[in-house]
Amino acid sequence: MKQMAALVSVATSVPPHLFHQGQILQAARDLLAKRYPEFDTLSSLFANTGIRHRYGVKPIEWYLERRGWPERTQAFLEGAELLFVEVARKAIARADLSGSDIDTIVTVCSTGIATPTLEARVAGKLGLRGDVSRVPLFGLGCAGGVSGLSIASRLAEARPGANVLLVVLELCTLAVRHDELTKANIVAASLFGDGAAAIVLRAGDGGATRIEATGEKLWPDTLDIMGWSVDPEGFGVIFQRTIPDFVRDNMGSAVAEILARMNLTVDDIDRFLCHPGGTKVIAALERALALDRGTLDHERDIIADCGNMSAPTILFVLERACARGLPPRSLLTALGPGFTVSCVALRHAA
Repeated sequence: MKQMAALVSVATSVPPHLFHQGQILQAARDLLAKRYPEFDTLSSLFANTGIRHRYGVKPIEWYLERRGWPERTQAFLEGAELLFVEVARKAIARADLSGSDIDTIVTVCSTGIATPTLEARVAGKLGLRGDVSRVPLFGLGCAGGVSGLSIASRLAEARPGANVLLVVLELCTLAVRHDELTKANIVAASLFGDGAAAIVLRAGDGGATRIEATGEKLWPDTLDIMGWSVDPEGFGVIFQRTIPDFVRDNMGSAVAEILARMNLTVDDIDRFLCHPGGTKVIAALERALALDRGTLDHERDIIADCGNMSAPTILFVLERACARGLPPRSLLTALGPGFTVSCVALRHAA
């Protein structure tokens, strides 16, 4: 009989620099308004995101200067290592474990390049064993929190009793661009922040919240909806304005299809926990999933407090839902580049 992976602990962290949305708008206006005539028209995006504030690994002055790959990479390595250690230590401590108890570590990150990978760079600080299994994952984008949890759960189920640590970390702010004056970059500047989440999973010894099933759907011919381009300056955002429409038109049937493969239906789900890409995406999700307007309250709260942090954002939503009390069955969903949707069904015993 399959032994389901259980959530042993959940933790989140944000970097130290807090940016209010109005502060970011003013900085963007100072930098871009004179060079980009459409900026004043697009500036309303900052007020319509539902974001009050968000966090970055560098003080706001750092983002006001033009940066290339070397500076961005150095900032990524410094900020990511600090945040990784902080959130991993939280999750390990909440699981009543030490670093040497971790058997497998799964790292999800798509906003910087590190070789050796992040978990190798911080292994000594976390006290990881020399035989720890390392599984770094790149390129999952906003879907990475749910896809990473799916992969980590299967690794835990493959070795019952083993402790699997999932760390999902994104430093989206480091991709800010001064040279490409496009609507996509203005949207990105209005939405994205930095953050990290970590989960310890274990199979074989019970647990109140278990991973019941996982599933994904990849749509054909959708590579241009979301992702990165790469050039001498760094990453360039690919971000189509049609994402809310795509979600509204396609998400409901995709979720129903995935649930059917889990031998479930939409009526079996007591609570949907969704990656909050933005206020328009949240509204589109409620419509696509036939939810009452305002149902996705944790999602709106998280994006207001932290912005869209890409992959870890859904795990911030999960942490909040756990603190408020999970119902018997929840479904985590996130959309990301591919274009793909990833789902994880959680079974909770009160």
